[in-house]
Amino acid sequence: MFDALTLVTGVAALLLAAWCGWAAYRDQPTKDWHFIGMAAVSVLALVQLVIGIVQLARGEKPEQGTTIFVAYLLGAFACVPAAGFMSLAERTRWGSVTVAAGGVVLAVLEVRLYDIWGG
Repeated sequence: MFDALTLVTGVAALLLAAWCGWAAYRDQPTKDWHFIGMAAVSVLALVQLVIGIVQLARGEKPEQGTTIFVAYLLGAFACVPAAGFMSLAERTRWGSVTVAAGGVVLAVLEVRLYDIWGG
C-alpha cells in the first residue's frame, strides 16, 4: 500500500487527537475548527480507501488477506466521521474527548493496515 499516505494519515489523526484532547482539557466542546480538522483527516482516509481498492482491483494482494484489509480500510474511513457525529450529540468536553479517542483509534488502524498489507 502507499506507505507515505498511511504515515501522513496516522500523524494527522494523532494531531487531531492532541488538538481535541487539549480542547477537552480546557473544558471545551468541539468547535467548527475541529470539524474542519476532522474533514481533512477524513479526506486522507477516503483517499487511502480509494487507493486501497484500486490496488486490489489491479490484482495486488495484502499479505494477511483481502477481507480483513477491506474491513480495516472501511473502519479507518468511518472512524473519525463517526466520532464527529457523536461529538455533535454531546456538546460538552466529552464530545472533544470522543473525537480525540477517534483520532487515536484511527492512528492504530493505520498501523494495523500497514501490517496487513505487508509492511
